[in-house]
Amino acid sequence: MILAFLKEYRSFYLQYGLLIATYWVIFYLHHLPMAYFTIANLIALTILGLNSLWKYYKFKEKIFILQEFIYVNELDELSSPTEQAYRSLIIKLKEAEADQLLNQLNKQKNVESVIKMWSHQMKLPLSALSLMVQTQNTNLKDYQQQIYRLENYLNNLLSYLKFSQHKDDFRFQIVSVRDIIVSVVKKSSQICIAKGISIAIDGDWLLKTDKKWLDFVLTQLIDNAIKYSNKGGQINIQIKNKSILISDKGIGILPEDLPRLFEEGFTGFNGHEHQKATGLGLYMTRQILEQLQLTIQIKSEVGEGTDVIISPSFK
Repeated sequence: MILAFLKEYRSFYLQYGLLIATYWVIFYLHHLPMAYFTIANLIALTILGLNSLWKYYKFKEKIFILQEFIYVNELDELSSPTEQAYRSLIIKLKEAEADQLLNQLNKQKNVESVIKMWSHQMKLPLSALSLMVQTQNTNLKDYQQQIYRLENYLNNLLSYLKFSQHKDDFRFQIVSVRDIIVSVVKKSSQICIAKGISIAIDGDWLLKTDKKWLDFVLTQLIDNAIKYSNKGGQINIQIKNKSILISDKGIGILPEDLPRLFEEGFTGFNGHEHQKATGLGLYMTRQILEQLQLTIQIKSEVGEGTDVIISPSFK
């Protein structure tokens, strides 16, 4: 601690030593009585020693406060301008640390709630498969439909966890939008057959984007169109003029729900009615599309259907 104190005030003691040496040279050159110099120097050294003891006590107290403080108000004893500046800096750092910790806790709670919701969702197809086994249901299409739902829920959960932790995981390349949509529709074919839904695809678009995340986005949107379409319905997907239009004639969306569709955790009336929504699909969709420099618009009327439009952010 003493070495730290001397290091803190070394310039002061060096100046004092230089001043004493200067006075000695002046006394010596002018042949002044050295006894006067000695007496004055002893008095100055005594004052310096007492002042140094006081400064060392305050220095030690300040170091202890900085090392051991828990609450910011404990720094109120630091009163000099530089100490007040350091105090303000420490307060800002503590506030930033508290905000970061709060954000981490909120993210952790969000992940925990998402896992709980998805676990609840996955119980439904698992229960259906268990019932099929118990009743010896041998309908292969029913099994495929429930397995598709399980795979879809699991992929969504893994995608959400990956996206929430690594939002810069994008690899851009030229892809055919039509090919991606055809692949998504094929994965949903069993659900479409079960509901008697037909899907028409028209046009193509060679787009520089991330294939994996665009596939995820289109899977979410087409799955929603299938989920909220009536039995025997028709879904039209048009790809032209550098845009994607997904139209269905399903149940539609309430006007009051439209402004909040992309909020994290918002499910709306349809999500509550069908008990199949976590409120994260559209939230992730817009976040991903922003990273891909694309925008999304949703137009809908209750009982008339829904139109989803994806287009470039900059035309």
